[in-house]
Amino acid sequence: MSAAKIKKGDTVVVLSGKDKGRTGEVIRAIPSEGKVVVGGINMISRHTKPSQGDPQGGIKRREAAMHVCKVAIADPKSGKPTRVGFKIVDGKKVRVAKKSGEVIHG
Repeated sequence: MSAAKIKKGDTVVVLSGKDKGRTGEVIRAIPSEGKVVVGGINMISRHTKPSQGDPQGGIKRREAAMHVCKVAIADPKSGKPTRVGFKIVDGKKVRVAKKSGEVIHG
């Protein structure tokens, strides 16, 4: 298994689609499907029936998963989209922003 380039808690920039250019934090990563869920991005409306857990029901808004190729890590210095590389620092493998060379924490 290869190291994940985008993880939960990372700040990402949307590269394509209706939310292009918007920035958000990764709430959930789904590596098996190659998808991520970004907070406040790619919102969908779900019509739900009333149930015991939710007696009200109605139209609920939530984030939908989007393909990982549609997002890029935000550079820690500039906030612009960047690719991710890997380096060994103090015997640990860390993620590095290709644009600025900064270490990505998260």
